[in-house]
Amino acid sequence: MKINTTLLLFVIFLFVCCDTNKEEQKVNSDLITNPISLNSDISDVDLPILFVEYDSFDFGNVIQGEQVSHTFIVKNTGVRPLIINSARGSCGCTVPEWTKNPIKKNEEAAVKVTFDSSGRSGKQKKNITLVTNSIPNTKILTISCDVIVKK
Repeated sequence: MKINTTLLLFVIFLFVCCDTNKEEQKVNSDLITNPISLNSDISDVDLPILFVEYDSFDFGNVIQGEQVSHTFIVKNTGVRPLIINSARGSCGCTVPEWTKNPIKKNEEAAVKVTFDSSGRSGKQKKNITLVTNSIPNTKILTISCDVIVKK
């Protein structure tokens, strides 16, 4: 009987103390200040809008070991300043560089992506994920190439 009581108390303790969702259940103040939370029509809201005319680029054939770069041009077609919070490549061989300064209305900025083909062969397709303050807040840029192994 004593073992059953101890086991029951231990299980109750686990449920009470190990609730991992407590942090996720808190209301974030961003929800309150986000104009979309009050208005489902985003056309009425003054927001930054990220526009990229060409969101993919193909380098064609690349000799293994070469580093190649491409610059994507992004534009803020919205009202508020656009901020690129982060840019991440899908692997360590793809390195993005971007402006940390706000991009004002109707201004453009460059996102330079460098791909290192060392240790790669064949068709390659890599994504760069931009996280911004626009709606939607993520934009995927894509580079591709065919890495040729030199004999």
